[in-house]
Amino acid sequence: MPRSPAGIVIFGDVVDSRDEPTASVGFLRTLCRELEGLYDADKLASFGFTQGDELQGLLAPSADPFRAILHAGLHPDYRPIRWAIAAGRIEDGSGPATERTGEAFLAARQALEWARARRDRLVVRTGDPHADGLLDDLAPLLVEHLDGLTGVQREATRLLAEDGLRQAQVADRLGVTRATVSVVAKRARARSIIRLARAIDTIFAAGVGEAVGAGRGGGRP
Repeated sequence: MPRSPAGIVIFGDVVDSRDEPTASVGFLRTLCRELEGLYDADKLASFGFTQGDELQGLLAPSADPFRAILHAGLHPDYRPIRWAIAAGRIEDGSGPATERTGEAFLAARQALEWARARRDRLVVRTGDPHADGLLDDLAPLLVEHLDGLTGVQREATRLLAEDGLRQAQVADRLGVTRATVSVVAKRARARSIIRLARAIDTIFAAGVGEAVGAGRGGGRP
């Protein structure tokens, strides 16, 4: 029997969405549209969200799922989200991510429930116990860093982390001095955010590789 294809599943549940349902839906609609462009050929299904204000995405095994978390966390319309990411097998099919299924979707659902129980905002599952143990400690820190940003810090960090601009270029874009950007970036811990996201993705990719080698499924080779 042929093996099911592999993929990376992303679930994102807007925290306390019932308090401001219109704003939550508007943010999710915008976020799904922007993530479509961000991942382009790296997605296996269109992003979508459920009536329960839960974003769902399905990415190719080679994709970096943490770009989605950075993008959402640095968005000007930012709203807190609880995230779950899982690599594994998916069932053949078509349609948006909200209509797909497979082992990776089940793992992501369990990870999201685990995140709620632990009151963490990001839980990641690669299929490799060692990597997943490391990610249980590290991954939530990324969202905690993003949560604490002010509007100005979020905008400056977005230009540094997502657009890859230098501080002088950010200063030109924002119409402020480079010294101001330096202070804002330091207070935002922008460098730490960038390095942490990179480290988490490295551990994730290594864990998926170990899981594949051990025959436990997983996404990236």
